[in-house]
Amino acid sequence: MPQYTPMMEQYFEIKSKYKHCLLFFRLGDFYELFFDDAVTASKELDLVLTGRDCGMEERAPMCGVPFHSADAYVAKLVEKGYKVAICEQTEDPRFTKTLVKREVIRVVTPGTVTDQKMLDESRNNYIMCVYEDKNGFGLAACDVTTGEFAAASFPAGEIGRLFDEVARFYPAEMITNEAFSGRQKVESLFRLKPSVYHSWAFYPANAYKKLTGHFNVLNLSGFGVAENSREAAAAGALLEYLEETQKNGLSQIVRLRRYESGENMVIDMASRRNLELTETIRDRSKKNSLLGALDSTNTAMGARTLRSWVELPLTDRAQIDKRLDAVENLKDNALLREELKELLNTVLDIERIMTKIVYNTANCRDLAALKSSIRNFPHIKNLLAEFSAPLFKEMRENFDELSDIYGRIEKTIADDPPAGLREGGFIKDGFNAELDAYRDAKNSGSRWLRDLEAGEREATGVKTLKIRYNKVFGYYIEITNSYLNMAPARYIRRQTLANCERFVTEELKKIEETILGADEKAADLEYELYAALRLEVAEAVERVQLCAYMVGIMDALASLADAADRFRYCRPVVTDGGEIRITGGRHPVVERMGAGAFVPNDTFLDLGENRLAVITGPNMAGKSTYMRQVALIVLMAQIGSFVPAERAEIGLVDRIFTRVGASDDLATGQSTFMVEMTEVANILNNATGKSLIILDEIGRGTSTFDGLSIAWSVMEYIAGEKSLGAKTLFATHYHELTELEGKVGGVKNYRVTVAEQGEDIIFLRKVERGGADRSYGIQVARLAGLPPKVLKRAKDILRALSEADIAGGAPDAEGEAEETAVGGAAGPGIADEAGESEPVVYYGKRKKPENANRIIIREILQIDTKKMSVREVLRAVDSIQNKIKQNSIPKIVQGGINGQMALEDIADQM
Repeated sequence: MPQYTPMMEQYFEIKSKYKHCLLFFRLGDFYELFFDDAVTASKELDLVLTGRDCGMEERAPMCGVPFHSADAYVAKLVEKGYKVAICEQTEDPRFTKTLVKREVIRVVTPGTVTDQKMLDESRNNYIMCVYEDKNGFGLAACDVTTGEFAAASFPAGEIGRLFDEVARFYPAEMITNEAFSGRQKVESLFRLKPSVYHSWAFYPANAYKKLTGHFNVLNLSGFGVAENSREAAAAGALLEYLEETQKNGLSQIVRLRRYESGENMVIDMASRRNLELTETIRDRSKKNSLLGALDSTNTAMGARTLRSWVELPLTDRAQIDKRLDAVENLKDNALLREELKELLNTVLDIERIMTKIVYNTANCRDLAALKSSIRNFPHIKNLLAEFSAPLFKEMRENFDELSDIYGRIEKTIADDPPAGLREGGFIKDGFNAELDAYRDAKNSGSRWLRDLEAGEREATGVKTLKIRYNKVFGYYIEITNSYLNMAPARYIRRQTLANCERFVTEELKKIEETILGADEKAADLEYELYAALRLEVAEAVERVQLCAYMVGIMDALASLADAADRFRYCRPVVTDGGEIRITGGRHPVVERMGAGAFVPNDTFLDLGENRLAVITGPNMAGKSTYMRQVALIVLMAQIGSFVPAERAEIGLVDRIFTRVGASDDLATGQSTFMVEMTEVANILNNATGKSLIILDEIGRGTSTFDGLSIAWSVMEYIAGEKSLGAKTLFATHYHELTELEGKVGGVKNYRVTVAEQGEDIIFLRKVERGGADRSYGIQVARLAGLPPKVLKRAKDILRALSEADIAGGAPDAEGEAEETAVGGAAGPGIADEAGESEPVVYYGKRKKPENANRIIIREILQIDTKKMSVREVLRAVDSIQNKIKQNSIPKIVQGGINGQMALEDIADQM
């Protein structure tokens, strides 16, 4: 057993409690890391790896960082996914002759970061806890930097809903109980590796006790949380974890909000991505997202509030109208709105500043920032009286000017304090008499000594008398041997040298005591005064948080009003009915990006004869843009925003589903088609009659016939009688699906119009009633830049297929089946994954006379074997075979090979 030095024994004792963390061990002015921690940190931070004699035969690997710049190094490690335990000296080395005491004061993890330089001020930084038992899931999420704390529970069959919530919160860190079965999926979906936490922390009794103890209540009924609930288990365990890592009482967490499914619009992961609510799909940028289009907020709280509104639209019409009233009030009063925005622009991130104050990590500049932020609170409160909307009246009644906090900081802290607390100079002159005396001593000491020296020379008559200083004897009076007889009796001999004597006097000792202790005592007293002020301000955390919450709301409302004013948005009429009626609707992002004028379009959906709109038209014509704009207008209306339209009546929807585009999910081994079908299954299994569904090109990625069959069946399931009945926009290149209008109730056809100009097409972007009969695939391919040789060959093939009256196609680069002929019967389809050609049957409106093949297919479909005898069935089959033998079989053109398709093959495909 190796013998370590006492300090290393101390290190190992502390490290044993934080095995999964990198331990920053404070030694003087450095944080040092040892052994494996040092090796890891040196690699990740590009630090020089050295060594230290620790009492062993071999030196321990070591590296370190200066304590005053440690935050940047900690940030890099946390960003890479490490947890860092900060171990501080907990006693002053000046006052101990033994080993300095040390302990971990905080563990920094991705979900508990509080340093504002490590955070995006426009979004929350959540840590999440998930609990699973046989009956379902409990979820709790907390942002320790703002104090937000929320919890919910879901039945066992709703793990998909749980993942939707994970997508909404997008936590930086997650802890779970051992039973949670979805950790691997969380890791693959969100690139987040959950950690299993102590099982005892999830026990109902332990979790409930932790929560009631923290909030100092007898029970959690005031929060709507039951004692044995799954949300209580998750919330209590999360609070336990936070106290374990943060090493403080977490007094910034003042309430727990329990929420239910149905309180807000549900938007699943795929739909959030497809609609690009907060970031774009291509580069994950906010700039061209819906949030980017609406966000002109002036404060960090406003930015976070607006983001939360976009991510969590309302379903309560009264609450929506309250926001709309406030937005309209601001929109119609531009001068007052600008005045409010100017006042809000002076407010810094007081939510996160307060958390630093509560954590005892704030410096005097943070207090000064808080003071400057609340300076204009009285003006903000007065300005709220100028608005008539009920929401502004409510806020004015509850808005705290925080004048006492402002006055206390103003009286105590210097106007331009230093960043650190070691050098002093951050307490105002005149605030404390004792501190002023120390500062006077520090600044006046040299003058006192000069005056004393001059006075002693005059009193003794020794013109060469000098007052000097050294570290051993301090200040002293020095007289050379030739003048020793003139030294007065009040001089106290201190030291005899070869050519002089050194003395002190009572007056000199008093001056020495004042001067030498002034610096140190001033620094200690300043810190004491600062700590007392910090504690006093920390006690106002709930008051400051409430003001910050209202500032966020004001700022978000002003941002929505700005957008409404600048971009000609209208106030939507939100109803509890089922209609969505939009006149002159526009896409809030695309209309700002295009070089030309955006083409507005109308939309009408209801729960009756207009519940499913089939939209056809060529690629690039604007089908996807149109459908997305409808979804975004509905979502904007339900967050309380004005919308890009001339008029809009929006019946509340409970969920928005989109299936737009697809790609392989290599991580889970799912093909493009499998991803597509998984998303469709989620929609069909979870949508209700109050949902809005956006479906774009169902059936791509498989054979044309399979894809058409699935798309057809999905449409019937959504729109058919006694089926789902959700309001739906359904874009497709399967023109056969337009046949459903008139056959399935609620289905209406629309097309995005184009104009032909020679071999080119012009996209008119206008949505009109009726179905399209062409997809203009080759024209779009020309616009994409395909080589002329390829385009020419494609036209030749298209011509041959059309002349043969064949409806077939070939998959484009995304697996989309592009129709190449109109009319016809059975013909070459799309090669399946094995490379075999699959026949296609065309159901669309014909432009050519029906041929024999279509007649034969109809006869097959009309055979009702349930009402026929065996003899009658055989007779019918014999009749059809005779017709086929009479040379009515269509020629199949596939790669230049001619052949015939048997009746059995046709029947199988039906």
